Amino acid sequence: MNDVVLYAVLSLGAIGVASAIVLYFIATKFKVIEDPRIDEVEEALPSANCGGCGFAGCRAFAEATVKQGNEKHSLEGLNCPVGGNEVMAQVASILGLEVEEKDPLIAVVRCNGGIKNSPGKVSFEGATSCAFAHSLFTGEGGCPFGCLGLGDCVAACDFDAIHINPDRMIPEVNDKCVACGACVEACPRDIIELRPKGRKEKRIFVSCINKEKGSVARKNCTVACIGCSACFKVCEFDAITMKDNLAYIDPFKCKLCRKCVEVCPTNAIHEINFPPRKKKDGDTKKTGKTLAVKHPEKKKVVVVEKVDLSGSVKKEVKPVEKKVETKKPQSATEKDSGKEKEG
Repeated sequence: MNDVVLYAVLSLGAIGVASAIVLYFIATKFKVIEDPRIDEVEEALPSANCGGCGFAGCRAFAEATVKQGNEKHSLEGLNCPVGGNEVMAQVASILGLEVEEKDPLIAVVRCNGGIKNSPGKVSFEGATSCAFAHSLFTGEGGCPFGCLGLGDCVAACDFDAIHINPDRMIPEVNDKCVACGACVEACPRDIIELRPKGRKEKRIFVSCINKEKGSVARKNCTVACIGCSACFKVCEFDAITMKDNLAYIDPFKCKLCRKCVEVCPTNAIHEINFPPRKKKDGDTKKTGKTLAVKHPEKKKVVVVEKVDLSGSVKKEVKPVEKKVETKKPQSATEKDSGKEKEG
C-alpha cells in the first residue's frame, strides 16, 4: 500500500516538473515585451474610460497612441476629448512627437420642440426609454424626428453634463460636457451632435432635423425648419447647405455673421452666447410675414423681399417714378372768361 502511494506521489511530481519546464520554455519563446511608455501615457490620461476616443478605454487608447507613434511617427486621428489639448500635448511629449491643437467640442441638441413648441397630441404610457418609445410611435407632438424627452442621453452621460428641462421636456447641455459622445450614441433619433464650441463659445446652428415638407413640419412644430432656403440665400460664406427640406450650417465655414438668424421665418436657427441684438428702425421681421429691406434712396429703387412658407423667396423691384405736371399756356379768350367768372 505504501509503495502505491509513493509511486503516485513520484508520478505526479514528475508530471509537475515536466509541465513547469515546458511552460517556462513556451513563456520564453512567446514573451511579449511591452513598451513602458504605454504606462506613462495611461497615467497622463484622465482615466474616464468613456470611449469618446473610439477605443474601449484609456488603456486601449494608450496602446494605440504608442503603436501609431512607432509606426507612423504621428498622432493624427487620435484625440482624447475629455483631456483636450493639454492631455494630448503631454502624450505627445512622452512619445517625442508633436500634435496639432483641435477646437474643443460640445454636444448640441438639434431639436427645439418640446411641450411648448410641439404640443402633445397623444399620451405615451410605457417604459421610460427613448429607444423603446422610438420603436412604437412618432412622438407625443406628432414629429417623427423630434426629441422624445425620456432621458436616454441623461442616463448615458457620466459627467452630469445633460439634463431634461422639466418646463420644456427637452435635454439641455451645460459646461460640464467633455464631448465624449455617449449621449450621441444613446439618442435613437440622432438629434444630438458634437460641434466645435466656437470662438468665445459662440455657436450658430439649426435646431431641427425634420426632413418633412414645410407645411407638414410646421403643423407638428411651430419652430421647425421648413426648407424655405432664406438662410441659404443670404449666407456669403457657403456655410449653409440645403438637403431633404432641411438647412444645415457647417461650423467650420460659418463666420458667425448671424444673417441667417435674422431671415429665418420660424426661428429654427439658434445663436448661443451672443450679446442681445439691437433693434433697428424699420425692422419688422415676424414669423411668416413679409420682410422689407430698404436700399439707399440714390438708386431710386425699393426692394421688397417676401419669405413665404412654401419655400420660395420672391423679390419685387418697383422703380420710383416722379410725376411732373405741365401747364399749357392760356389763350386770350380763356383769360377773359376766367376774369368774368371771378367777377
